[in-house]
Amino acid sequence: MSQTPPRSPVVRWVIVAAVVLCLILVPFALFEEQITAYASAALARPPTLPLALLVGGLLASDVLLPVPSSLVGTASGALFGWALGAAIAWAGMTAGCAVAWWLGRTASRAGLRRFVGEGEIGRAQALAERFGAAALIVSRPVPVLAEASVLLAGACGLPLRSMLLLTALSNAGISLAYAVLGALAGGSGSFLLVFAAAVIVPALALGLLRWSRRVSTR
Repeated sequence: MSQTPPRSPVVRWVIVAAVVLCLILVPFALFEEQITAYASAALARPPTLPLALLVGGLLASDVLLPVPSSLVGTASGALFGWALGAAIAWAGMTAGCAVAWWLGRTASRAGLRRFVGEGEIGRAQALAERFGAAALIVSRPVPVLAEASVLLAGACGLPLRSMLLLTALSNAGISLAYAVLGALAGGSGSFLLVFAAAVIVPALALGLLRWSRRVSTR
């Protein structure tokens, strides 16, 4: 029997994004007034420390839980403004990198596969062979691959200081992009724009990564 070829990361992300948008758009179409009122009230509330810890904690646990980091990072900008929102997202994402590095350092190959899958580990290895340690920067905006690259860095013995330096720099740009988009969407008062903004950065990152691979193989 012939096996169906595995879908590329871009195709899978498009499918996931389409499903998420459908799950958002259908309830929004049915309960637009109620959802808009609730979202507006949530965005109008003054930021609190527990909420900031919740946002940062969700991003830090991304490697362990199916947390939509792009959505959480964008929501951080909508809730706290672009500057504070970016700082909270950066802290959470960087803490998550430390957790992923430690897991990669201590987990077996089978354990790594359970976290992110054999396919993503293979893609992370291909990136590492091509870019070296800079693969941590290239992969940061890409869902799943970002976690796989840090796990692999820990498994391969990359020093914690080097990993943190590379990922912290990359996380700064990504968290700022999320927070700015979230702040703009939140300032417009549009609930849907907050979710739409959360799809932009990962989609662009996947597209650029795919394009760079095609250029390099020509």
